[in-house]
Amino acid sequence: MLHLDTGNTGFMILCTSLVMLMTPGLAFFYGGLVGRKNVLAIMMQSFVSMGWTTVIWYLYGYSLCFSGDWHGVIGNFHYAFLRGVGLSTPSLPNDTIPAFVFIAYQMMFAIITPALISGAFTNRVTFKAYMLFLTAWLTFVYFPFVHMVWGGGFLQQWGVKDFAGGIVVHNIAGIAALASVIYVGKRRTADRGPHSIPLVALGTGLLWFGWYGFNAGSEMRVDSVTATAFLNTDVAASFAAVTWLLVAWFNEKKPKLLGLLTGAVAGLATVTPAAGFVSPTTAVIIGCVSGVVCYYAVEMKNKLGWDDALDVWGVHGVGGFLGIVMLGIFANKAFNPEGANGLLYGDPTFLLKQVTAVVFSSVWAFAFTYAMLRIIDAFTPVKVSESHEEIGLDEAIHGEHAYEQLTDRDVIHDLVNSAHK
Repeated sequence: MLHLDTGNTGFMILCTSLVMLMTPGLAFFYGGLVGRKNVLAIMMQSFVSMGWTTVIWYLYGYSLCFSGDWHGVIGNFHYAFLRGVGLSTPSLPNDTIPAFVFIAYQMMFAIITPALISGAFTNRVTFKAYMLFLTAWLTFVYFPFVHMVWGGGFLQQWGVKDFAGGIVVHNIAGIAALASVIYVGKRRTADRGPHSIPLVALGTGLLWFGWYGFNAGSEMRVDSVTATAFLNTDVAASFAAVTWLLVAWFNEKKPKLLGLLTGAVAGLATVTPAAGFVSPTTAVIIGCVSGVVCYYAVEMKNKLGWDDALDVWGVHGVGGFLGIVMLGIFANKAFNPEGANGLLYGDPTFLLKQVTAVVFSSVWAFAFTYAMLRIIDAFTPVKVSESHEEIGLDEAIHGEHAYEQLTDRDVIHDLVNSAHK
């Protein structure tokens, strides 16, 4: 029975709107990082998720995540087409919020998670294959982990904690990105990105802003834990940004805006699973550690020759993994009585559960992602042709351009006009 609380409901509608804004933010972030010939293609992969993932969520996604239980792994189709959900239906985690608000909030998480993966294989994947991948990945990777961790599945029953998506969002997306890069291979045409660091900065700002809804909203109500998660989100992002800037400055001899921006996103991803379970001092530690570890993860990726174009594995995969493990160390019931005590507060078994869960999620995400790409490839080519890669996917696949295309004649005309002036 719904016991409507207008304050909680209004807050969750606001948080849902903030999380929705993160996907356009991601589109700008990724769009600025690629070359001029592939801006619209990478942005399209984020924006199309807003449409298609919503369709899947309505048809069966929400139901598989939050209704029934099959061996603790996945739900059933009881709520398919949102059947049986009405005005008086309460949300599952909080009966003071209508179910419709919870459905919308969780849908925004489902929209952005597969879009994160797209940054790894930018410039290389056909749009048809991406749409098939989006559908299959949600169904066989994302929905099961939502159920296992948040929907009453076996990881939740076992006591695994993930406040806002260290496993459910960042780890599985980052590991899926790695599997995609290994399957698809390197780009054959050198990319001249990032073509617009201001666009990356705009995207980072929107992501950072939206992340307050992502983390603080995951408490599903307004209380002191909500405030803690809000503060921890900003603290971790800020310390990670500065740490990455300093490490990169030391190694590359110049303080770079791109490093500052990437560090902020790494801190946000890493604090996500812990935001509502730890103290602000722990958020400082998480931010500093993520700034160092994720930076060197990206460096390692470069040395190994993995063509993870936009560092999805190093930032989100490693950040999500690190956040889950650090939660196992630093979780403190003094900051959330509904949480757990980590290793430093007397419960080493909680750390063991966290590590086991994130290793399991990494293996599942890698194996299922690699397998589904092979299956999709049997029906339609996953990788674009070399000629399309050279032309750029904006023109070759979508027939559009992000910027005015100047011909040689236009350039000569402009030069002549400048000389006359």
